[in-house]
Amino acid sequence: MKKLTFILTTLFIVAAIIAFIYWFNSKQLINNAEDSSGSVLFANNPTKGKADMDFVAAAKLVTPAVVHIKNTYNTGIVQRDLLEELYGQSFGRNIPISSSGSGVIIAENGYIATNNHVVENATKIEVILPDRRQFTAELIGRDPNTDLALLKIKGSGFPVVAFGNSDLTQVGEWVLAVGYPYSLNTTVTAGIISAKGRSIGIINNTQESSFQQTSNAVESFIQTDAAINPGNSGGALVNANGQLIGINAAIASLTGGYEGYGFAIPVNLAKKILEDLKKYRVVKRGVLGVVFPSPAAEDDYLKQQGITPGSVNGVIVTEIQKGSAAAAAGLKEGDIIKSIDGRELYSSSEFSERIARHGPGDKVKLTFLRNGKINTALATLKAEDKLKQTADNAASLKEIYKKLGASFSPLTPAIKKRYNLNTGVLVNEVLEGGFFDQLGIPPGTIIAYINGKEVASPMDIEKTFIAAQNSRIQILAIAPDGSKVAFYFSFGT
Repeated sequence: MKKLTFILTTLFIVAAIIAFIYWFNSKQLINNAEDSSGSVLFANNPTKGKADMDFVAAAKLVTPAVVHIKNTYNTGIVQRDLLEELYGQSFGRNIPISSSGSGVIIAENGYIATNNHVVENATKIEVILPDRRQFTAELIGRDPNTDLALLKIKGSGFPVVAFGNSDLTQVGEWVLAVGYPYSLNTTVTAGIISAKGRSIGIINNTQESSFQQTSNAVESFIQTDAAINPGNSGGALVNANGQLIGINAAIASLTGGYEGYGFAIPVNLAKKILEDLKKYRVVKRGVLGVVFPSPAAEDDYLKQQGITPGSVNGVIVTEIQKGSAAAAAGLKEGDIIKSIDGRELYSSSEFSERIARHGPGDKVKLTFLRNGKINTALATLKAEDKLKQTADNAASLKEIYKKLGASFSPLTPAIKKRYNLNTGVLVNEVLEGGFFDQLGIPPGTIIAYINGKEVASPMDIEKTFIAAQNSRIQILAIAPDGSKVAFYFSFGT
C-alpha cells in the first residue's frame, strides 16, 4: 500500500512539474507576442505599427528644404489721410494685403515648387528658409489646370527634397506632411495614404455639359489623413524615406481647419508640369481629344447608359473631337479605354492625370473595349489648339456676360474725384441669378482690379475675363457705401 501511495505521489509531482513548464512557456509566448504598448501581434508578423516607425530621419532630410512663402497683393484701393485733406493735400496710400503658404526646394540652384493658388496675383513673393535666410522670389510660371507654380530664388547649394515615385505609393502607407500651417514655423505631421486618384472638384477648370468633360483641369489627388491646415498649401508630402511623393494642395473641411482629409498633387504629374514651366514658362500639354463623363457624374452617366458602375473598369468615351489624336488613332464614341501605357485605369481622374504627364508629339498606347472585344491603338498626342481658342473668344465673351449677369460703364470724372481713383469701372446693372447677384455685388460698385490688374474700361474687363475664364477670379472693388471689398469666384467652364 505504501509503495502504491509513493508511486501515485511521484506521478502527481511529475505531472505538476510538466503542467507548470507548459504554462510558463505559454506565458512567455504571449509576452513575446506583445509590444511595449500592450497591443497583441503575431509572433512572426514583421509589420511595424506607428509606435515602431521612426520618422526622425525623414523629417531631418525634408524640413531644411521646405520654405515659407509670404505674398503681397496690390489691391488698388487708396486710403486717404484726413489730415492731408484738411491742408489741401491728398496723396493717398495704396492698401496692400498679404497671404502665406509653403513651398518645396526641388533644385540646388533655387527652383521651388508650390501651388498656383498660393502665388496667384501676388505682386511680391518672399521666400523664407528654415535657417531664416530671406529671398525675393521670381515667378517662373504657373499652371491653374494642375494648381502648380514654379518659383526661383538666387543662389546655389540649397537643400533639396529628393523626388520619389508616386505610382509606387500604396493606400495605408505612412507619409509625412511638411509645411507652415497658420504661418507657424516648420511643422511636420504624420499619417497614412487613405486613398489615391481622388477628384474633389476644387480646380474649377473643367468643361462640363450634361455630364460631359474634356480634359482641362487635372485632379487625381493623393488623399492623406496627415494633418494639413491652411498655410500647408505648396508644402511637401513625403514617404517614410523622406522622398517627395506629392505637393500638398487642399483640405476637405466644413470648418476651414483639419478634419482628417488632405489632398496632394502626385509628384509624377508635378515633375512634368514643373519641367515645362522651367523650360518654357508655360505648360505644353499633349491632348488626346476625347470627351468623357466628369468624375463627379461618372456613376450617374453610366447608369443612364444602362451600365452598372463597377461592372466595367475604364473610361467610357462619349465623344471624339474632330481632327484629334484620338480620331487619328481610330477611337470611337462608346469605346471604353481600359489602360494607358500598360497601366490599368479605374477612373477618369486617373486617365486625365496619365495624359497630363505627356506633351505634344508623345505617343501613348491605349487598350480599349469595343463590342466586347479588346483592341489596342497608338495615339500621337497633339498640341492645344490656340487658334480655335481665339476664334471662340467672341462666343465665350457672350457666355461670360450671361454668367456674370452685369453691365459696366467707365467712371465719370466726378466719381474718380470722389474716391480718389485713376481707374475703375462702374457696375451699372445686376441681373437676378447671375454671379454678381449671387455674390451680392450691387449696382454702383466700382471694379478697381481683376486678378491684380487695373481695370480702366469695360474692354479691360472683357480682356481680363477672357484670359482668366479657366481659373479663379479675384475682384477688388469699392462698394457704393465706400467700403473696400474683395470677391472670389470661378466660371467653371
